[in-house]
Amino acid sequence: MKANCWMGRNTVEVREVPDPRILNSRDAVVRVTSSAICGSDLHLYDGHIPTMEKGDILGHEFMGEVVEVGPKVSTLKVGDRVVVPFPIACGDCTSCRHGMYSVCENSNPNAGMAEKLMGHAPAGVFGYSHMLGGYPGGQAQYARVPFADVGPIKIEDDLPDEKVLFLSDILPTGWMGAEMCDIKPGDTIAVWGAGPVGQFAVASAYLMGAERVVAIDRFPYRLETAERAGAESLNYEEVDVLDALRDMTAGRGPDACIDAVGMEAHCPVPAMYAYDRVKQAARLETERPYALREAILACRNGGIVSVIGVYGGVVDKFPMGSLMNRSLTLRSGQCHVQRYLKPLLGKIRKGDIDPSFVISHRMRLEDAPRGYEMFKNKLDDCNKVVLTP
Repeated sequence: MKANCWMGRNTVEVREVPDPRILNSRDAVVRVTSSAICGSDLHLYDGHIPTMEKGDILGHEFMGEVVEVGPKVSTLKVGDRVVVPFPIACGDCTSCRHGMYSVCENSNPNAGMAEKLMGHAPAGVFGYSHMLGGYPGGQAQYARVPFADVGPIKIEDDLPDEKVLFLSDILPTGWMGAEMCDIKPGDTIAVWGAGPVGQFAVASAYLMGAERVVAIDRFPYRLETAERAGAESLNYEEVDVLDALRDMTAGRGPDACIDAVGMEAHCPVPAMYAYDRVKQAARLETERPYALREAILACRNGGIVSVIGVYGGVVDKFPMGSLMNRSLTLRSGQCHVQRYLKPLLGKIRKGDIDPSFVISHRMRLEDAPRGYEMFKNKLDDCNKVVLTP
């Protein structure tokens, strides 16, 4: 089959690779009909996530048709149309029983690698380094899906791929980011990053009852998308974000702040940006956490900082004093996608949200290298790329 493979920093290639096969009785094999390039894929592309190996198949946002099932998979049959969550979860461990699927205790066969960096291991993830299991991803013609009786959700109607594909990751991630804010009527929520995850966080915050949502980014086309969803916008290259948020909230700051940027944040302060870039390049820190720092400093006293942007290791100059002395609550996590699949599919069916609005480019799988370059460099107002085999 053809698959998009990581070949080194800033290099991916579509190659012929062996077809996946059933390896465990709870496996399924899915013929991929749609996949997407995610912002966190760029962390792999840029070489910031360790334990990638040449030839690894990328992609953790995908859906398709079941073509084979293991003997212990009773919930799916050949021909079923499914969306596959990015975290791989067994459904039986303590974490899964508590709905915390992204920290499943049984799905990461390389837990020892992750423990060296993180203390404990999160779940396995499709196409996202050997530290997170080494599972081949879904930017391919076919994919093996472990624990297929737990993860995939069947799409039993005629909803097109583009309306349901993002149940695999970014729609539930944006929803969870807003949910962690404990939104109450009248709340003001600030969202750092107006990419697809940030846009879904904006939409989710409004669906949960926020009165005002402020989107923070530097690309006009992304801010315009957030404005169409009802958000106010701040271009951090044109205004001082902390001052602007104080002015917008009578000096208090937002009730909750969502970091939808993660480890490769851009910074408008040249000296600070250079500091983080140099330390990251020298592997003295793994992140550029400018958005996270700013979200903490901006949040009102006693507020919540919700972190859904991906981080991989350690950060420098973390404002712990602000977090502790001002009674802030920090919440974070890779999304527990399986927890949100049915409720969010219901919202899509009812028309509460149409996730396809984030798509800007559609390409064939063989064009994935061009898609990565466009997405990374924001060429042609690239917001989200969907790939079809």
